[in-house]
Amino acid sequence: MTPLRVTEDIVPRLARGMRLRHDQARDQWAIMAPERMFVLDDISKVIVEACDGETSVGDIVTALAARYQAPREVISKDVVELLQGFADKGVIIA
Repeated sequence: MTPLRVTEDIVPRLARGMRLRHDQARDQWAIMAPERMFVLDDISKVIVEACDGETSVGDIVTALAARYQAPREVISKDVVELLQGFADKGVIIA
């Protein structure tokens, strides 16, 4: 299987077995996976929540740039980098 290359055109979602959960004991958000856990900061949580299998990376970037009043190209670089890291680990698919 060819590894996923994250671009603004893909429509990402969490892979099978991955769950976004709030760890109440530690008061932090994480992606829970079999025998793995990925702790999220506030921004990465927002990005992962938007990976709903219906919204493209480009649309996620546009929404975040507007929400945080930040340059779109900066947001795009950060979002693609985060999602590529998760794709490389099998956390997100398209």
